[in-house]
Amino acid sequence: MSLRACVIFGGAGCIGTHIARHLLEHAEVERIYLADIRPPRDEDHVKPLLRWMESRDGALPRVVYVPCDVRLPLDAAPLPQQADLIVNLAAVHREPGHAPNEYYQTNLPGAEHVCAYATRAGCSRVVFTSSISPYGSSDAARNEDSLPAPETAYGSSKLAAEKIHIAWQRAHPDRRLIVLRPGVVFGPGEHANVARLVRSLARGYFVYMGNRSTRKAGIYVKELCHVVLFALEHQDKTAEPMLLWNVSMDPPPTLEEFVNAICASTEYRPPRWSLPRNLLVAASYPVAGIAQLFGIHAAVNPVRMRKLSQSTYIEPLRLRQAGYRFHYTLQQAMMDWKQDAPEDFGVRGRRVLEASDEVSMKS
Repeated sequence: MSLRACVIFGGAGCIGTHIARHLLEHAEVERIYLADIRPPRDEDHVKPLLRWMESRDGALPRVVYVPCDVRLPLDAAPLPQQADLIVNLAAVHREPGHAPNEYYQTNLPGAEHVCAYATRAGCSRVVFTSSISPYGSSDAARNEDSLPAPETAYGSSKLAAEKIHIAWQRAHPDRRLIVLRPGVVFGPGEHANVARLVRSLARGYFVYMGNRSTRKAGIYVKELCHVVLFALEHQDKTAEPMLLWNVSMDPPPTLEEFVNAICASTEYRPPRWSLPRNLLVAASYPVAGIAQLFGIHAAVNPVRMRKLSQSTYIEPLRLRQAGYRFHYTLQQAMMDWKQDAPEDFGVRGRRVLEASDEVSMKS
């Protein structure tokens, strides 16, 4: 695949920086624009991108950071006038953490403004990362043929954003769209759901609450990068104008499998105890209340506690039918993550995570 200009909205975040690296290393890309409200963080997995952002011998760098806010029209943003590929990752996604209206005020105008920019830039290919949240929670397996039933403002806003992208694609016969619905994304730079699980196991305070067999659709961030490139190549071969794919390990791992994979990759002891769910949820209310009273950010939250016992059994049916072969098992993903970012699994890593809890990946 050869691209002159690729624009990644939300490109300075965890997923965006990994996708940018993957495209630079595995595709012919002349220049990548990371369009985001903030520049990339100075983290280990981002350092190669930071080097590519440096100008050499007077030539333009291969990676360019573009400050922009997708909630606003992008006419004045210093984006390229032409683009061959747009990847739209920009969204408000942390749950809990935002008022319901904030998801709609960002995710819907963001979709509209990115699609409007794609039209102005003559870009006929867009990849949009949605979420598995439009399915809601369920112990029964769901796939791309299942009827969406979002239970949260986030899930509803992502489903609506999908429709905006689909309308853009259908407006012109030459346009191609890929909508990916990833489960919880984990790996270097994540600082969210699975990172919290790593931290709780490292500290020894994680306990089950009757949820060992709860399935959690999830995908290693590097695997997601492989899926993006695979989907683009698959679309080239099939000439399908629109793809809608779930992205998760197949089958989605159980919570116990996540825990065992983390423990097998470290010296952490597997948890032995299991406490009643209702007891832990009830205990989380005063903890969260006291933390809010004193302005302290607490990882213990009733919403998060409930989510731990809710299955997201989402199958990647279309990915399976397309013949995709996974590059990482769950344990291999944890080992690779630890190798790339050992601080995420050590004492210093725990401090970094504590300072970064305000950042959360999709789930």
